[in-house]
Amino acid sequence: MTFSGIAHAATAWAQDGAGGAGSFLSPGNPLFLMMAMFAILYFLLIRPQQKKQKDMKAMLSNLQKGDMVYTVGGIHGKITGLSDGVITIEIADRVRVKINRGSIGGLLSKAEVAEKEKESEKE
Repeated sequence: MTFSGIAHAATAWAQDGAGGAGSFLSPGNPLFLMMAMFAILYFLLIRPQQKKQKDMKAMLSNLQKGDMVYTVGGIHGKITGLSDGVITIEIADRVRVKINRGSIGGLLSKAEVAEKEKESEKE
């Protein structure tokens, strides 16, 4: 910013009544625009992501034996063993896989479990 730019800003400040509260809240103020953009980003991106992470953490801490889950890799199975960091899931008859707790993508709904059981009965 050049000296003339600073002088112009100082003149505008003085003419506005020494920078009264009305100048800060004007929609043309760059600081006001940046704060408005941050508020929009917070409510559209940051807050929903934090809620999703909180829900995922609660789901991982409430896992129990017998729950039907899917992994982030797409493997569906039934939990047969739990420890602090490792979960054992059964993906077929007598086929068990140990995975990290963080690799669980989510729980399968009751409808998905019933549909999967019907498919296995048809085979």
